[in-house]
Amino acid sequence: MYKNIAANKRNTILIMLGFILLIAAIGFAFAYAYNDYMIALEVFFIAAIYALFQYFFASRLAVAMTGAKKIEKKDNPRLYNIVENLSLTAGLPMPEVYIIDDPAPNAFASGRDPNHSLVCATTGLLDVMNDKELTAVMAHEISHVKNYDIRVSTIVFGLVCLVGFIADIGWRITFYGRRRNDEDSSPLGFFIILITSIVAPIAASLAQMAVSREREYLADSSAVLLTRYPEGMISALKKLEVHSRPMKQQNPATEAMFISNPLKKKGLSSLFSTHPPLEKRIERLENGKTKF
Repeated sequence: MYKNIAANKRNTILIMLGFILLIAAIGFAFAYAYNDYMIALEVFFIAAIYALFQYFFASRLAVAMTGAKKIEKKDNPRLYNIVENLSLTAGLPMPEVYIIDDPAPNAFASGRDPNHSLVCATTGLLDVMNDKELTAVMAHEISHVKNYDIRVSTIVFGLVCLVGFIADIGWRITFYGRRRNDEDSSPLGFFIILITSIVAPIAASLAQMAVSREREYLADSSAVLLTRYPEGMISALKKLEVHSRPMKQQNPATEAMFISNPLKKKGLSSLFSTHPPLEKRIERLENGKTKF
């Protein structure tokens, strides 16, 4: 377990470096197109400010994008008590608790560290799960907090938004306008911007997928260790599989945060899902029951 956490942290550093190189490539493409290499520095400056903002405020942005509402104990004692008990068991500060009014069963955790964290469940999850299953799901989210997955997810969430924003600028520049006169700009440069604007979001999605998939397996196992009841996690995942449906309020940037994919993906698009198939997660837990 601890080896997996250490490996995930190392992989996270590599993924972050990959994002930096990706943003550098985008900046170079802009600079080459306009024959002005100060643009690369401008892109880095904007990216640095944006990344700093995202580090402190990305979880709030995620809450806003998902339509989550903060609750107190009196609003939903069942969910609040489960989160409170799990936090005590895990030795963590009590996270803020949120609920999304959505019939699709799902949950997520966010924040930059255990002292600044939140967990969230949908009304659909509260409806379909019994107490043991709900405890397992929230243990999964608390495990994301304890394993510092929330910090990684928050940073990747912000960087994915940034890459998408820069790529959108690239599309607009290529088709709707130019910063300088045609004679000062390079046709090859604009072609590079076009290609970069296509490739960058795909690369960002792949990085997001790489961050999320192994962490879901790890959080499943960590949840079982926290609750000492593998059947609860297995039963919860089976219900998520049966009742799976796309959420009403969707955004690809927040996709990796949820315990189950909130987007509707079928066919080839499912290959780029940020989540491993639920049946494989169930299989891993079934095979590992004797080890917990």
